[in-house]
Amino acid sequence: MEEWNQTTSGFFLLGLFPQTKTGLLLFLLVVFIFLIAFLGNSTMIFLIWMDRHLHTPMYFLLSQLSLMDLMYICSTVPKMAINFLSGNNSISLVGCAFQSVSFLTMAGAEGLLLASMAYDRYVAICRPLHYPILMNKRMCLLMIAGSWVSASINSIFHTVYALCMPYCKSRVINHFFCDIPAMVPLACIDTWAYEYTVLFSTNLFLLVPFIGIMASYGRVLYAVYHMRSTQGRKKAFTTCSTHLTVVSFYYAPFVYTYLRPPFLRSSEEDKNLAVFYTILTPMLNPIIYSLRNKEVLGALQRVFGKSLSQKE
Repeated sequence: MEEWNQTTSGFFLLGLFPQTKTGLLLFLLVVFIFLIAFLGNSTMIFLIWMDRHLHTPMYFLLSQLSLMDLMYICSTVPKMAINFLSGNNSISLVGCAFQSVSFLTMAGAEGLLLASMAYDRYVAICRPLHYPILMNKRMCLLMIAGSWVSASINSIFHTVYALCMPYCKSRVINHFFCDIPAMVPLACIDTWAYEYTVLFSTNLFLLVPFIGIMASYGRVLYAVYHMRSTQGRKKAFTTCSTHLTVVSFYYAPFVYTYLRPPFLRSSEEDKNLAVFYTILTPMLNPIIYSLRNKEVLGALQRVFGKSLSQKE
């Protein structure tokens, strides 16, 4: 009973940085990245909502990506900041459950959404005449709803199971948020069967979509190469390279972290890799999609230029 009480009282997060001057500088850098990510993704959502030129399937999916990135970074960085500034690294069971559900939902949903975005580009470039039929409003809603619902079910299952395990070894998680692979080694029961379910979920929500994305873009790049229009080829290639950049930043550290066998894992390495897909990627996505996209830049000028002219 004493061991169970220790589990229900919550956990302790070791955090990302030490309480030193160097740690403070790195912490301030993360806060700066957080502000850029928050502002960038909020702006993308606002632009796509406000500008009618962006009311297309591709940008509708992109707005969902920005929403996921926004929720992604807000579920981890604020708590890490509070713990670092207060010196209190504890997190309640409810707080840990919230972080785990939020993180796993966003991770799974974003993996599926990126695959949906790749499919959208495949249809637009390889089957342009069928695009209005294959990528209609109903199809977009089904893709988005499927991503959210399936990822939510998966996250709730893993979170409930992980938090119901008895933690009689330690309640100190070597991470800056409640990440299940960092929590499982602390359990005092044999977790080999559960680790197979984690592997299955990783394959389903990350590896399979990643393979699908690579296959679709292989076909897309082949079609782009054979385009007659130089301008159309350049635009299509820019769109594809932009999406592949985002995919690489997101999937590579994720797959490397979650598909490695337990005996090859390192807590410190996993924690450092998590910075890429929880902090850096949410910041880079709106920057990459806006700076390399003339339509988004045009919408930025139209929406905010109109607002400024109205104020004058």
